[in-house]
Amino acid sequence: MNIRLIIFLFLFAVNVNCQTTQKTIYKTIGSVNLEIEIFQATNKIPNQKSPAIIFFFGGGWNGGTTDQFRPQAEYLASRGMVAILADYRVKTKHQASPFESLMDAKSAIRLVRMNASKWNIDPNRIVASGGSAGGHLAAATALIEAYNDPQDDTTISCVPNALILFNPVIDNGPGGYAYERIGAEYKNFSPLHNILPGAPPTLFMLGTKDALIPVETGAYYQKVMEIVGSRCELKLYEDAGHGFFNPRNPEFYKATLNETDLFLQSLGYIEQK
Repeated sequence: MNIRLIIFLFLFAVNVNCQTTQKTIYKTIGSVNLEIEIFQATNKIPNQKSPAIIFFFGGGWNGGTTDQFRPQAEYLASRGMVAILADYRVKTKHQASPFESLMDAKSAIRLVRMNASKWNIDPNRIVASGGSAGGHLAAATALIEAYNDPQDDTTISCVPNALILFNPVIDNGPGGYAYERIGAEYKNFSPLHNILPGAPPTLFMLGTKDALIPVETGAYYQKVMEIVGSRCELKLYEDAGHGFFNPRNPEFYKATLNETDLFLQSLGYIEQK
């Protein structure tokens, strides 16, 4: 890892408590209120709207917590982005289906884009990110046309401008993840089966020993993205399993954070260090 980035990560860890956040309800379904937590950008460029990144936690659409990507959100806010943690409905807590989880993810991005001016966000530089099933949601907001909440204003685009995916669920077809739950709807729900020209530039990070997302699936996703003329960087991490990117694995956490930083630099979303 670049020595300057290591020093920056240390200084960042010392100063994260200086960051301010706010929570706001982005959606109400019956008695359920879904929130986003917003980390305002620090070290931002004066008189310029900031890019934003929205994180969706993993957990098989069954459970999970927004705290999963809190460290990454704090770091990227310190790099000049507005970072957002989004809650969404899951099976154990809300008896929700994966399809409703996707509706919520789309609603969250629409709310952020609708309030871009209020939160000092550039609506044309919004990144969606997530891990595992949260990675599916991020990718699906970009690639899947169906599963829009009837309450949403669909004139506001839910399509992010870039994707950062951590061992994402991208194949729900026969033999893919959760086909037994998705069934024939995989044709309308599986990101791998819905890649079209115009797909956003994507960073795809995957461990070589992931028991849920085969390396071959990631490689095929990259190939299809390239066929339609879209950028997809597939980064493989030797001997890493599913969830390898979480802070409990410091080496892989730092490596994926560094790769995320470099990818965002390449898009011009954050400054070089």
